[in-house]
Amino acid sequence: MSTDERGTMTLTNGDHISYIKAGSGPVVVLLPGWSQSAAQWKYQIDELSTDHTVYAVDLRGHGESSDAKGGYRIARLAADLREFLDDLDLNDITLMGHSMGVSVIWAYLDHYGPHRIAQLILVDQAPMVTGKPTWTDEDKVTYGCLFPDAAGLEGFVTAVSATDTVDGHKEIIRGMFTANVSEDDLAWIASENLKMPRDVAADLLWDHSLNDWRDVIAEIDLPTLVVGAEASIFSAESQRWIAAQNPHADVVIFEAEDGGSHFMFFENPERFNRHVREFLNA
Repeated sequence: MSTDERGTMTLTNGDHISYIKAGSGPVVVLLPGWSQSAAQWKYQIDELSTDHTVYAVDLRGHGESSDAKGGYRIARLAADLREFLDDLDLNDITLMGHSMGVSVIWAYLDHYGPHRIAQLILVDQAPMVTGKPTWTDEDKVTYGCLFPDAAGLEGFVTAVSATDTVDGHKEIIRGMFTANVSEDDLAWIASENLKMPRDVAADLLWDHSLNDWRDVIAEIDLPTLVVGAEASIFSAESQRWIAAQNPHADVVIFEAEDGGSHFMFFENPERFNRHVREFLNA
């Protein structure tokens, strides 16, 4: 990683948020996905901090942030983000989220509007993770549903709750990467994930997967870059649908052979960072 520093801010309820800060210039704030850590943005921190101030945030209970007693809900994570931006007095930021981090952004916009935000980068999150009972198969593809129904979600949450080893968690997340990911990288990511206790990780996953963000997405009019992938756990169609709701949005879809997994920013950081830079410099 580039020269960076670890900071900690205290939330009003006494919990703590840990973050990585690097560089100087316009501010970019990075939010990782479910069970992920700020450190997993390492290739983006290295690149963007050459001419931006980058903050990569460990969300509540994730990474180096404290093990909060509760609050494992998307709405609470959005409130934490509001406190974080206000406490550090960050303005006109580019806010980039991956996976569940995007849901935190949508919840933030739902509750607080574009407070302190100038533009968005939304990396591979479905408008709805779990299909609704009345939806057709076509609907579930359009909205990117990973689980066809609540029963499918229940099975995955149960597996998460019962898996607390690196080798076991590697198998849970393996399908989120292409076959080209190294076993060492997969083990490192799994170990970062396991910094979050599995019981609260399961609680947060359940809450995260039952939110429907379509009405919030339809109201976004900030300059936005949407990034998806053909071999992701979420359909490329869902990423195109998100971008189509916003006249100020562009969409980039990574092909499967080009590191186009749910973690395309990790598997192909050179291309990912190039698209981000083009957006930042537009």
